[in-house]
This record gives sequence, structure tokens and C-alpha cells, in this order.
Amino acid sequence: MKVKALTLADVLEGLMGHRPQELGQEITTTVIDSRDARPGALFFAFEGEQADGHDYVADAFSRGAVAAVVQRDVAVDAVVLDVATALPSLSEGLSPPLVIKAGHTLEALHQLATYWRQLQTDLRVIGVTGSVGKTTTKELVAAVLARRYVTIKSEASYNNEIGLPLTLLHVTGAHERAVLEMGMYDVGEIADLARIGKPDVGVVTIVRPVHMERAGSFERIIEAKTELVEALPPGPEGTAILNYDDENVRRMASATKADVITYGLSPEADLWADQIEGLGLDGIRFRLHHRGETLHVKVPLLGRHSVHTALRATAVGLVEGLTWQEIVEGLRGVEPSDQLRLVAVQGPEGSTILDDTYNASPASTIAALNLLDELGGRRIAVLGDMLELGPYEREGHEKVGMRALEVADVLVTVGSLGRIIGETALRWGMSSDRVHVFEENQEAVSLLERMVKEDDVILVKGSRALKMEEIVNSLSRGA
Repeated sequence: MKVKALTLADVLEGLMGHRPQELGQEITTTVIDSRDARPGALFFAFEGEQADGHDYVADAFSRGAVAAVVQRDVAVDAVVLDVATALPSLSEGLSPPLVIKAGHTLEALHQLATYWRQLQTDLRVIGVTGSVGKTTTKELVAAVLARRYVTIKSEASYNNEIGLPLTLLHVTGAHERAVLEMGMYDVGEIADLARIGKPDVGVVTIVRPVHMERAGSFERIIEAKTELVEALPPGPEGTAILNYDDENVRRMASATKADVITYGLSPEADLWADQIEGLGLDGIRFRLHHRGETLHVKVPLLGRHSVHTALRATAVGLVEGLTWQEIVEGLRGVEPSDQLRLVAVQGPEGSTILDDTYNASPASTIAALNLLDELGGRRIAVLGDMLELGPYEREGHEKVGMRALEVADVLVTVGSLGRIIGETALRWGMSSDRVHVFEENQEAVSLLERMVKEDDVILVKGSRALKMEEIVNSLSRGA
């Protein structure tokens, strides 16, 4: 009988090697925050910097969780099963809630997710990595695959050693495809994620010098991203989808035993686009080519750089056997959401806000500025610190400042690194009355509330730590 959903018996078998048949209760969700628990939940207690999940096991149980995985003793009224010792007789008397004590919570999460993935023999997994565009690519790939297959995707920022296994534990036997975003800070991390998720298809977007503080060098970043294609099965079961326009990604073809499909703006790529037309807030239009076939496509994604995103999703669709009609319907039908990162919202006085506040790197910020350049009206760029660039920090901010000079009618910066953007624009000729440098979000809000007028277009972008969504929220409330 085909496995349908994770059960409490599966949890015990995956972590302890014993399967008590009477514990067939379905796990409704797997969580790491007790506040997200609901009846039937499985709770993993992690020791975090701000809070220790072990202190909230009782809270998870009070909300209906049927089991908690811990790595130290907890004071709750429940049966405790230690994975390091032999189980007691499970033939009778064992009922939820259960505390499962493991040597290390994260290792237990990985072990259970690996076990569960191995049972999903009919599931094909698409892994997505790269320095820029992972989440938007994941969303569009999932939208295309959903035209034919029951598809699950990584939610929110579930792209790391905790988020990816949590996504896998929500897979059921009904799912046919899973789209998993794979992030990294250093060498070895994507390899670990691939061992858990066992991707059949690997998509690499673009490689840029981000997370340099942790990785140490651009070469290590390339090495880390290459781990995805190295982990793929040989063709034809495995396929690497590589960006032909990025030399560092294109070279990854030699590192995989999988089949390779390249995409880009060059006719030398297997799948390529030309006649690209930015339609501002109405999306983009382009002509798509593959093996002698040509299609005219319009998609609701913002910015000319989104053509590469559409090409990635198209390539996955082709690999997974979709028709052109299904692929194009998936591209056209994608709904704007915070997962697509850059979205347009109404601002004050009839203005438009381009909300791209989830995160920022030099490449993604320049891409957002390129979109701003396509739009009419007065163009206001509100840009903040771009973090984790390591030795590329100053150069990256200076490059953004030079592009902002060419695009923006008004430049507003936030943060100590954002100041470099503003100073660069001034140094290269932007007049001082058009550049405003601040340390805090609220200072920027105060200025914008006074100056914004009808038909202004306001791009807001910075690293997640700056919480620049505060600027968007403040301005949109006044709309």
C-alpha cells in the first residue's frame, strides 16, 4: 500500500527503527515554533539564540502536538523515548503525547526527513540554487509544474538545513513533484541538503560574490553552488539546468553526470530568448527559442531580468514532460506574492511602490534599478545596506551607487553601508539636492512622506536585517 502521509509510527521508525502499528495517527504538520502547533503536530525543539524550544514543549502539547523531538530533558507529563536506548515494549500502553529524546535535534530532523524522502519513490525533486533569483525561480517553476502535477514547494525562506527537511516532512504520497530552494553560506551545505532531498533536477541561477563574509572567497561560493549538480543522478534520470550567460555556471556542466540543458540570451544556449521588451508594471514580453521552435510569450513578472527566471521554469517544464501550452499557461498564470519578492503596491498621493525588501545583493539591486529605469514618472530609489559581501562590500555598494546615479531622479539611502551608495553617486556627479543619506528607516519615511507626489515610482530595497518593509508599510498606509 502506498504511503500517504507521515504518521507517528513513521516518526518512530525513522528515528528509532521500531514501528508500533497502533500509532498510525497522521502528522498534520511539522513545526519548530510551538505557536504554530495544532492538533496532530510534530514539534522539534531547537536551542536558538533568542529562545530555547525545550522551554515550549508543554505549550506545543497544549496546542495539540502529538510528539516533540528534544535533545535534553524537559519537564512535561509524557512518555519519554530515548533513541539511544532500546525501546520499551510498544505493544500496549503507548499513546501521545510522546517525547522523543535524540542526541541532537538537527541531526534527528535530517534523519527523519531523509527516511521520509526515501519512501517517496514516485516523487521527483527539483533543487534550485544560485546567488540571486532562487525564490522567484522556485515560485515560477512550481507554478509551471502545477499545470500537470501535484506540486509542493519550499515555503518562505525554507532553504537551509532546517527549512528544507521541514518541507520534505510535509510531502504526502499525493505529491508528484517537489521544488526545493537550496541556500548556502559555505562549502558542504548544499551537498548536505542534496543528501536529504535527493534532487533529480538541479537549477542554477547565477553565481555572484554574496555571503563572502562566511564563505571567504568567490571560488568557495562557486564550489558550494556546484555541489547541487554534482549530487544529481546520471542522465536521463538527472538533469542540470544551467545559465549559459554566466560563465561560472556554464562551467558546472563538466562537474555533473546528469544531462545538461543550458538557457540564456545567446543562440548558443539550448533554450534562449530574444526580442525582450519591458512592459513596466505590466510585465515583460519576449520571444523564446528551443530546438527550432519559436514562441512569443508575455509574463506578469517585473523587470527584463525576469526573462532568465521564465527560461528556468520553461526548462524544468520541458524536462518534466509538459506541453508548450502547459508551460506558457504556467508562466502567464503566476500570481504576484511576497515570494516573488519584487511586487508593486500603491503608495501615497497616487504613487507606486516597488517593494523588493526581502533581501539585497549588488546584482539583484542593479536588476531592480534596471526595472525602475523602464518606468515613467519621477524615479525614487530607496536603498539600504547589502550585507555579507565580505571583501566585496565597498565595491558592491559603489557599483550600485553608480547605477543609481544613471537611473534615479532621487536617491535615498539607509544604513552605514547604504551611505557608500549615496557618496558614490555624489562623487560621480549626482547633485546634492537629489541625494539623501540616513541611518534609520523612519528618517527616510519622514522625507518621503513630505516629498512623494502623484506618478512617482519608489523602489525600496535592502538586506533583510534592515527591515526596510517598515518603509513600505508606512508609506502604503498613507496611500
